[in-house]
Amino acid sequence: MSEEKIEKVVIIGSGPAGWTAAIYAARADLQPLVFEGAISNVMIPGGQLMYTTDVENYPGFPEGVTGPNMMGMFKAQAERFGTRVIMDDITETDFTQRPFVLKSEDSGTVKAHSVIIATGARAKWLGIENEARLAQQGGGISACAVCDGALPVFRDKHLLVVGGGDTAMEEALHLTKFAGKVTVVHRRDELRASKVMQDRALANEKIEIAWNSVVSAIHGDDFITGVELTDTTNGEKRNVEVGGMFVAIGHHPNTDFLSKDITLDDEGYIVTYNQPHTNTSIEGVFAVGDVTDKIYRQAITAAGMGCKGALDAERYLADKGIH
Repeated sequence: MSEEKIEKVVIIGSGPAGWTAAIYAARADLQPLVFEGAISNVMIPGGQLMYTTDVENYPGFPEGVTGPNMMGMFKAQAERFGTRVIMDDITETDFTQRPFVLKSEDSGTVKAHSVIIATGARAKWLGIENEARLAQQGGGISACAVCDGALPVFRDKHLLVVGGGDTAMEEALHLTKFAGKVTVVHRRDELRASKVMQDRALANEKIEIAWNSVVSAIHGDDFITGVELTDTTNGEKRNVEVGGMFVAIGHHPNTDFLSKDITLDDEGYIVTYNQPHTNTSIEGVFAVGDVTDKIYRQAITAAGMGCKGALDAERYLADKGIH
């Protein structure tokens, strides 16, 4: 009777954090198994970069690269060193047992000595017609101004930012470096952002606020050309021509599948300890990328965390005598 296989390290999630962790783990001869996720109506394997057309701020790509192509290269590099990949979701975890028990949607149960969680966070969208289609095809709708705002297609255009918190103000201020004009659309008559961020935004001559307004329709076939705004106080509608729209209403970390024995913060992000290490509240379980980082949310910071997670897992396994 053959002995039950126990994986040295399972990486849950793809994207820059997951693939970088896989590259480092594979080169350390840990034979990593990656559950890259299944295609759904809210997520694509590869993470948020799969919604990004041109990535121009990642070192090593002087001419830029599309997000999907970059993730394809990351994956190919991980596979080159022997990473095994399953396109499936982990739907349930049990970290009270050793080895850990992971249950997937279609691939059954897997046991692992260590786990690296790299499931990321998904942007919250408005959920209106044309939004997802244009976002996925690079049609001028984005959830990250820092990632996409400097692209030539947005320069000197009238751009829209949807939201009223600190993130929305940061996005709007960043866009003023490139846009001709920035309109912040907010559903109320006062912002939720901190006073200092409000003051900065309101003092910028390129920024105007569309108070008591929501985006009720998006116009454009291949690229956004305008939006319909609806007044939340009287229901009046008006059309506004824009050359881009940035949705800044928050992110949701992909942690719903995790068992209650791992510590999350109030927003659902995984809490890490002993920083700069990637340790979670469960010894042998590590968290990397946007699933634990709600500040930077960049491909390069996620990749760096993926590297750290793999090194932390390697050292953990060595300390446990698992080779």
